[in-house]
Amino acid sequence: MTELWVERTGVRRYTGRSSRGAEVLVGSEDVDGVFTPGELLKIALAACSGMSSDHPLRSRLGDDYPVTIKVSGPADREQERYPLLEEKIEIDLSQLSEEERVKLLTIVRRSIDKVCTVGRTLKWGTEVTLTVVDEPLARRESGSDEPLARRESGSDEPLARRESGRDVG
Repeated sequence: MTELWVERTGVRRYTGRSSRGAEVLVGSEDVDGVFTPGELLKIALAACSGMSSDHPLRSRLGDDYPVTIKVSGPADREQERYPLLEEKIEIDLSQLSEEERVKLLTIVRRSIDKVCTVGRTLKWGTEVTLTVVDEPLARRESGSDEPLARRESGSDEPLARRESGRDVG
C-alpha cells in the first residue's frame, strides 16, 4: 500500500508526499501556488468521479473524449465542515441520440456511485483516528535514524484521544 504523509515547510505550509514519488503543495488560502486541504478533498472527489466514469464514457465516446469535472461547496465555518459538495461533469454528448445520452448518463451515475471510493466515503462517513508520536523517543526506541513517516511503524501506540467520525486537527 502507498504511504502518504505531509512535511511542514513553513508557517501553515506543507508538502504532501507519497512513497511513489508524488508531491503536492498544501497551505493557506492566502498563499499562491498551493492547495488548501479542503480544495484537495474536492479535487479528490472530482478525480475519483472522473476515473470511475472513464470506462463507460470512453467506450461510448472514444479514448480521447474531453471532460471537465468541477466540484464546489462552501465551508460551514461554525462547524468546520462542508455540508454540501456539488459536482458538475462538463462533457459534449452531442454525437449521441437522446436515448443514448440518457442511457449513458445512467451508467455513468451508477459507475460513480458503485466504485468512487472518495465519494462513497464522504457519503457514508468514516472513522478518523489520530496518533501522536514523540519522534525522537520513537527513533531511540527503534534504534533507527529514519523519520517515522518514511518507514513502517505498525507498533506505535496512540498517545492522543480517539474520536469517531471527526477529524481532531
